[in-house]
Amino acid sequence: MRITVFGATGGIGTQVTRQALEAGHDVIAVVRDPSRMDDPGRAGLRVVQADVMDPEAIMPSLENADAVVSALGPRGTGPTTVCGDGVASILTAMEKVGVRRLAAVSAAGFFTEESDDLVTRLLVKPMLQRLLRHGVADTRRMEAEIRASDTDWTIVRPPRLTNRPRRGRYRQATGRSVGRTISRADVADAILKVLATPGTIGHWIGIGN
Repeated sequence: MRITVFGATGGIGTQVTRQALEAGHDVIAVVRDPSRMDDPGRAGLRVVQADVMDPEAIMPSLENADAVVSALGPRGTGPTTVCGDGVASILTAMEKVGVRRLAAVSAAGFFTEESDDLVTRLLVKPMLQRLLRHGVADTRRMEAEIRASDTDWTIVRPPRLTNRPRRGRYRQATGRSVGRTISRADVADAILKVLATPGTIGHWIGIGN
């Protein structure tokens, strides 16, 4: 598979790139700063320096791609539009070059669900969403952009992230949050599995331990 990864120097994006290459996929990593790539010379990897907010600039990185991964995320807790604007640009470029498959990383804590236990629904998530209100608004806008698109999309919503090694064992549910933590390495594992699972198209997937 030929996979274009946005946010390839972030925690999840780095893992997606690494694991995809280990699995024998070709990866195009779209980054602002190529010097932040761990191993830019790896076989099967092409690093492209481009501004994700410019659809014309990222179109060449999408040519002949089988799938696109958005691992974009904000830095800090201040006002941000990186997820919403970034995904809107990616979707525009995907439409222009005719690429349909998209997997995007979201966040389980930014959405309250009926399936949440009472403490999570009435205390934990409301507190988190107030504290990170800018990121919440941006992430919700990102999901709205994706859902309104004509792509074959899957949204992956992990809970609190850790830097533990990949286990490859975690819970997964369609349209429901599961677990309280998961490693960034296992989020990447889930994303690559999702891309190979047509049944996840048009759904959000909860993952966690």
